[in-house]
Formats: sequence, structure tokens, C-alpha cells
Amino acid sequence: MAFLIGGANTESAAYEIDNSIRMNEADSTKLTNDEMSDGNRDIWTFSGWFKKTNVGETGDSHLFSCGSGGDDLTSIALRGSGNAEQIECSNYTDAGSTTRWNITTPGSYRDPTAWYHLVLAVDTTQASISNGLKLWINGVAISYTGSTWVQNADTFMNSDDHENVIGARQNNNDMFFDGYLAEINFIDGTQKQSTDFGKFNSNGVWIPIKYSGSYGTNGYSLEFKGTGTNADASGMGADTSGNGHHFSFHNLASANGDTCTDTPTNNFCTLNSIGGANSSGKWTFSEGNCKIQQNDNGSWRATGSTMAVSKGKWYWEVEFDAGTLDEMFVGFHDTSVSLEGTNRWVAGSLLFYNHTGGEVRLDGTDTTADYGELDHGDILGIALNMDDNQVTFYDNGSAIVTNLSIGSNINEAMPTFLSDYNDVVYKVNFGNPPFSISSGNADANGYGNFEYAVPTNYYALCSKNLAEFG
Repeated sequence: MAFLIGGANTESAAYEIDNSIRMNEADSTKLTNDEMSDGNRDIWTFSGWFKKTNVGETGDSHLFSCGSGGDDLTSIALRGSGNAEQIECSNYTDAGSTTRWNITTPGSYRDPTAWYHLVLAVDTTQASISNGLKLWINGVAISYTGSTWVQNADTFMNSDDHENVIGARQNNNDMFFDGYLAEINFIDGTQKQSTDFGKFNSNGVWIPIKYSGSYGTNGYSLEFKGTGTNADASGMGADTSGNGHHFSFHNLASANGDTCTDTPTNNFCTLNSIGGANSSGKWTFSEGNCKIQQNDNGSWRATGSTMAVSKGKWYWEVEFDAGTLDEMFVGFHDTSVSLEGTNRWVAGSLLFYNHTGGEVRLDGTDTTADYGELDHGDILGIALNMDDNQVTFYDNGSAIVTNLSIGSNINEAMPTFLSDYNDVVYKVNFGNPPFSISSGNADANGYGNFEYAVPTNYYALCSKNLAEFG
């Protein structure tokens, strides 16, 4: 089983993206700015990184849109599974009855393990759509299909009466994005190239570079380094271009402010929302694929995560947020084990079973030790030592299972979760917590944010640590 973990930016003096924001569709999160002045409505460039988490859903979502709250809309949309998970860029007016231009990618973009970089460069003064609309995904020019082209047709960008929205469709206040966004740049008045924002490294991986050109009148740069929801220089939506076009953050729900360190230059593990009808399709995913709830009551279902390890020492935390306590299984499987079907406590699995005093089920067989049963709100820490084939479990920071052998059937371990009750909710912290952190602890490399101290020589599951230890 292969896992795309994204390219850790290991080049000397490589440009680093430090922060992203986690957008939760169920909370209708978005960023808005309605204070733009009139600029160039025909020529502009949008650049942004995204990591989509609501793959497989039928509904569409929007990375970006600009409109009047009525009939006019310019947008970049991520299509749902009913539309093959494609990307659509469009410019409509008169309630969609008039199409100024509309393009759709031939390929799908549905990998929840991967960061994607999108650049859309627009110049409607061009005579042809191929020159007027240029689209790149991860540095590769996309040969899109286009339905219409109206030369010199104004878009709804750079107008003082059209609101800019990140993460939703402006005119209907719907189609909210679910996932992570990072390093958004908007350039007013220039049709840029993808190479203004990224490059291929020596391994052929597309990585970000710092944009150094002009932003124009209404241009902005969102690096998501601030805190708070207000449209000011210290907020999460602060414009760092120097133009002062700060965005407001709406419907903030996460206890940790939705600012994350899961970025294109250090990709963190999350739960994996792609799965068959008998496994991952039976869970509801939220909070950037860091929170799950079982939704197939009475049937044991399993779901996995986006990274697996065959060596090194790794740490993550799981909060038992809600549900029937003795029906909670947390641990890991060998990647050769299918998570389809039911009863996934089989050879090649090790699971902490929160049942009658707390047990560990290895290769489908229960141990007899009474390790202690966790309660709602407790945090199970997992320290997996693949170098010595051992695991230690912690209950709220105190070891309850120490250096237990993981057996001979687990050679490449993937964090997994099981339950058969639809009231069971797990909040999983691989370093970007979906629950409130009171103390804050990083690993020895400075990565991750954990409630309890990371054991010595153990590390968060992220691409930089995997490049060094995995």
C-alpha cells in the first residue's frame, strides 16, 4: 500500500510555509473582504495551496469566489464525486444564464494525503481562451476544456461592490470548503506564471517559493500567521503584502483557532476519508480529517490514516470524545491488512480495547492484563517503536502499557480506529489537534502540538520527520 506524504522541503535554505488554516464545512467557515477598491477587472492571478478532506462527497465546494450576493460570480470550485472531483473555474452573470467563460480540468483531485498548488492567471483582453485563461496544478499546465470565451468581458474581481470570499460560494453563501488552505496570493493587474510561486526541486517535486513581485492595487497575501477572527494585521486573515487588505474569519469553531502547521512544506498525517463502502464510508469525517464518528450502528467498522511507518519511533494522541466507552478500539494495522468488512481485529493488528478494565488485542487475541479503562475526555497517547517492535500506551500522560511487543505480523504500521456504535467519536491529534490543548508540547524537532510531553526520541507523523527517521 502506497501513501503519498508530500515532499518535505529538505533543500538548503528552502522556502518554508509555516501555517495553514483548517476549514470545516459543517461549521460554514470562510474568510471575507468587502473593502476592495476598483482595480483591473480583466487581468489578475490567483495562487493558493489546498489539501482537500471531504473527498467522495457529492456536493461541490469553493476555494475562492467573488460576487455581489446576487447574479454575478467569478469562482474557483472543487467539484464533488458526482462531477469526478474536477476543478472548475468560471465567470457568470445574470444568475448563471450568461457564461463569460468556464473551464474544467480533465483530471480529478481527490487525494486527502496531498497538498495541491493551483494558479489561475486571467487576461480577458486576449483574443483566445487558451491565452486568456492559464491554469497550473502543482506546476503543470492543465489542458482544460472550455465552453465559452467573451473577449474583454469584465470579471467580478477588483470591484468595489463585489465581496471576495475564501472557502465558500459568495452569491449563495454555501458550498463551503472542507480541508486546509495555505499561502494564498492574489495579484491585481498582471497575468503571472506558476513559476512566480513555485518550482520543481531536485526530486521533481513541486515546492513553493516566496512570491517577490508587485501585488497591484487590490492584491493580497494570506500567510495565516496571526490569531483571531478580526480583519486586521494581527488576525488569521491578515494581508502581509503591504496593501492592508485584511480578511475576516467567520464561524470559527475549533478550540485551537483553526491555525495549523500542516502545510505544503511539512505535510502531517490525518485520518483517511477515502475508503470502500464497508469501511471508511461508514464514518463521518470533520475538522480536517482529525475527527471521526461511526455512522453504521451495530457493525464493526474500521478506518485508517494517511501515513504508515516501517521504522522509527512515533507518537500521536486520541481523545475519547464521546460514545459507548467499551466499544472503542484504537491502535494500528499492518498495511497489508484490508480495513474492508467487519471485525478487523485480525492477524497484523494491535488495538487498545477500552473494555472491562482495558485490554490489548494483538493479532485478534486479547491479553489478560487490566490496563485501565479510559473515560470520556481522556487522551490515549500512543508511542510506537518500529525499531524495536514495541508500543507504549498512555492514559492522560501516564504509561499504562509499557514496551509491549507488537508481534511479527506488523511490518508497516498504519494508525487505525474501530467501533460498532454510531455514538463513538474520536478526536485524533497527529500534531494539529482538533481539541483544546492546555499545555502544548512539540517533539524534539519542534513539530506538532500535543497535550502531553512527547516521549524522548519519539516524533510526530509528518513528512519532515519521515524524511529524517522513516
